[in-house]
Amino acid sequence: MNVKICDTWKKVLKDEFQKEYFLNLVDFVKSEYQQYTVYPPGRLIFNAFDHCSFTDTRVVIIGQDPYHNPGQANGLCFSVQEGISMPPSLINIFKEIKSDLGKEIPPNGNLERWAAQGVLLLNATLTVRANSPGSHQKKGWEEFTDAVIKIISDQKDGVVFFLWGAYAQQKGKIIDHQKHLVLQSAHPSPFAANKGFFGNKHFSKANEWLAAKGQALIEW
Repeated sequence: MNVKICDTWKKVLKDEFQKEYFLNLVDFVKSEYQQYTVYPPGRLIFNAFDHCSFTDTRVVIIGQDPYHNPGQANGLCFSVQEGISMPPSLINIFKEIKSDLGKEIPPNGNLERWAAQGVLLLNATLTVRANSPGSHQKKGWEEFTDAVIKIISDQKDGVVFFLWGAYAQQKGKIIDHQKHLVLQSAHPSPFAANKGFFGNKHFSKANEWLAAKGQALIEW
């Protein structure tokens, strides 16, 4: 199975790509793209990995599904392409950054600038059928992204993990909390942001952790 993905990720995930569940997942995803409108565009399925190498990964933000409306999903969790209106969860993320760090809300919601600094923007499920949230859950993506998180936890030191909401927090069981900083709070969606996302100060806490380890701060 030849998956188009950044070389550093291909090296650490090569065994995963040969497993039966992943081969079955590939067959399912190919069939979905042939029959339905699926997001993100096929060339962007592994975009999070292509914009943030395994070597450079310092922060991991875990989302759930890609956006399921036209033009939104770009393969990076919570991110949208320039020119696309920011979804409510992303607006709330920027509101928290402004409250936490005093930075103004940016003109667009493309988070490639974070990925370039070592932030892996990982959805638990990397594809979704248009207008059908959750449609590609329990098809193998979760097993794959669990493997990604475990490899990061096992093979790297001092990574910051943002786990927003119960779904992302399930992934926390895989992470070695002794080696890494695991920040948990409510999800930034409008339904939950007031229940602990606003005021979590995760962005300053992440930078304090990185600074203490002699690493460059993330320009959020």
